[in-house]
Parts: sequence; structure tokens; C-alpha cells
Amino acid sequence: MSGFVEPIVGRYVHVEIDGEINRIYFEENGTGIPLVCLHTAGSDARQWRHLLVDEEFTKRFRIIAFDMPWHGKSNPPDSQYGNEYRLTTATYTAIIRAFCSALNLDRPVVMGCSIGGRIVLNLAISHASEFRALIGLEAADFQQPWYDTAWLNRSDVHGGEVCAALVSGLIAPNGPVVARDETLWGYKQGGPGIFKGDLYFYRVDGDLRGRVGQIDVRQCPLYLLTGEYDFSCTPEDTLRTAASIPGAKATIMERLGHFPMSENPAQFRAYIAPVLQDILNGQNT
Repeated sequence: MSGFVEPIVGRYVHVEIDGEINRIYFEENGTGIPLVCLHTAGSDARQWRHLLVDEEFTKRFRIIAFDMPWHGKSNPPDSQYGNEYRLTTATYTAIIRAFCSALNLDRPVVMGCSIGGRIVLNLAISHASEFRALIGLEAADFQQPWYDTAWLNRSDVHGGEVCAALVSGLIAPNGPVVARDETLWGYKQGGPGIFKGDLYFYRVDGDLRGRVGQIDVRQCPLYLLTGEYDFSCTPEDTLRTAASIPGAKATIMERLGHFPMSENPAQFRAYIAPVLQDILNGQNT
């Protein structure tokens, strides 16, 4: 028998966030410019596995994807077991900055999707000098909620099944069936109340309307890419946001929905490759 070993390496880093040590799991591959990838609400860093093994990208980028505390292989902080999880803008921002600092990353690129795309905008507003470039997938300053979060953490409902059902319609039609199934499998495995807690940031605390005009892309380039089939963060939401940020580069991705990196990796690659090349070109000017 024979097997294939992927080049991805997984480790833990101990990081202090909000006064408490968090044991954060991350995976990485490649050398060069650090590229930190942020997963969507209620899921984990497995969404980035295809990017992590892309041989062309990993020649020039050190690609790193981590599970936020409470997600995937990153447990809650020791004092928080039994408490309600609720993600805030301040804590989310602190997690990213502390993680990058703990790994001694020199002005990394940060790419986030959905809630990760929203927090990228906050990084651009408040901490742009710390980053080489910022990429928001399915990102906008605000989206009007279209769902009832009360269903996401009930004793009479299977949490994983209902979370996956909620997001299933956000995946573009006619994509690879296996990739669709894998994307939804991640949602079926989320901890109780975690998707709901992430959506507190997305629906309430992370409203950036009226603030994105502060972003100066001369300090840190900003790229916004949204799938044409996304009805959570619609193309109109992203284009409206980009119009408020002089110099922001916005792209609507054909045949993609809310989870481009996992639902159709090959199609997503066609759109992210020029962005990464643009960032590389910017290092040589």
C-alpha cells in the first residue's frame, strides 16, 4: 500500500487574548510573504485546505490558516466553558493581531471570508499599518439579516444540521458536488451556539456603516471579491461598500457563492491568482 502526505503542517500557538491564554490551532505551508486566512462564521480553517496546497502560491506565500478560539481544534479559553459564546469586533480584532504577533509575522496579508471579510474592513480602518494588503471575500460594511438565529442553538434541534441547512443555499449551483458536501460538513461539526455567537458580530456588533470611508488604500491595499450567487453579502453590498473607499478594488466572481475557497476551489483560484500577483508586484515597486 502507498499513500500521499500533504505538505501542510499543523501546530498550536499559545496566545494571550483579553487577559487569558488561548491555545490556537493553525496550519501552514509555503515560504515568502505571510498570508493569514480567516474562516467563515461557525466553521474552521479546513475551508482553506485547497489554497494551502497550491504549489504556485506556496512558492511565494507562507499561507497560514487558523481556527479561532471555540472553533475546530481551538478550544474555548479555560474559564469560558459553559458560558455563552458571543463574538465582538474588539475580541475578533484582538485575536487576529495577537496571532500575527505571536508568530512574529512581518506585515502579513490577511484574507478573510464572510465574518472574516467584515473584520478585514475593520483592520483596514484601525490597524492598516500592520498589514501589507487586505483581502475581503464576501465582504461589506453591513448586510441586512435574512435569518432567525434562534434556530441555531436549541435543545430540540440538531445544531449542526440546521446550521448546514441555513448556509446550503449560499453555495452557487452547478459547482463540484464533493466540494459542496465538504463545505456543509464543516458546518455540521460546529460546537453548540458557535455559529449563533459569530453572527452576533455579523448582525449587530460589526456594523461598519459610516466608517469604511476612513480606509486609506495608499497605506494598505484593499481587495474585495464577492460571488455572484451570494445573497447574504450580495454583489450590490460589496460594490456599495467599495464605492465608499477610494482606490479599493472590487470584483464580482462568476459561478461562486458565499464560500468561494471551499465550494469551488478551481473557480476561486482564477480570481485570487491575479490579486496575489498584484500584491507580489507591489513588493517590487
